[in-house]
Amino acid sequence: MIQPRLGPRIASRRINRAPSPLLVRTVPWVTVVLASMVPAWPYIATAPLLPPLGFLVLIGWQQIRPGLLPIWAGLPLGLADDIFSGQPFGSAILLWSLAMIALDMIDARLPWRTFLLDWVVGAALIVAYVLGCMLIAGANVPLVAMAPLLVLAVFVYPLVGRAVALFDRFRLLPLAKVR
Repeated sequence: MIQPRLGPRIASRRINRAPSPLLVRTVPWVTVVLASMVPAWPYIATAPLLPPLGFLVLIGWQQIRPGLLPIWAGLPLGLADDIFSGQPFGSAILLWSLAMIALDMIDARLPWRTFLLDWVVGAALIVAYVLGCMLIAGANVPLVAMAPLLVLAVFVYPLVGRAVALFDRFRLLPLAKVR
């Protein structure tokens, strides 16, 4: 008896509605920048344990919605990450731009992908990014000390992809009234 009354109300909320253009355009950019700000939070660690969340979110957006962020998005988003991460200026700009180019080439070559392939590509990019950051920074850190960070980043990546999918659903909520 309750369901017939709920059905028309739910349907009436979706009729004459479209996603908000503001949310559609800004949510991917804002989520990447906010994820890049996480390493600036105060925490004490003797070894690097926090994965590069901004980079993980960038890869997540590019793999869930290819073409949503333009290839040149690596430059401004990498700039934001350079500001908050403490890496040498330009390292994230370079590495994020190269990752965006690589993801675009992979998407052009393999348009139909599986979860496992996305995870392998994401893991390879994460490892290349962390090692590239070490090289650019001139850090003389043994790989044994970086292993927990790399393992954590690779295994957290599917959860970040899930969070990006939730942000994508939020981005496409029918909130704006169509005239």
